[in-house]
Amino acid sequence: MPGLLRGVARTAVVAGTATAVSNRVSRRQGGRWAQQDAQQQAQQQAAAPPPPPPPAAEPPADDMTTKIEQLKQLSTLKEQGVLTETEFAEQKRRLLG
Repeated sequence: MPGLLRGVARTAVVAGTATAVSNRVSRRQGGRWAQQDAQQQAQQQAAAPPPPPPPAAEPPADDMTTKIEQLKQLSTLKEQGVLTETEFAEQKRRLLG
């Protein structure tokens, strides 16, 4: 019986040591991966181009010039057959009225 207990004890010590070593290796590797991820993120942020500036606001167009352009577009649509005479008249009334 003492030989059996000694074998069981030895197995328990070996298994416990293996578990402790495995856990330590896992923690160390996890720390290395976390460090590498942090470095990669820092490099990506440093290499990222700055965001483009907001588009410049166009100067306000003359109200009458805008209306004339819209009338020309409506006229073109009517000539192409996209708008009927009634639809053209309605859109023109909305635009000018």
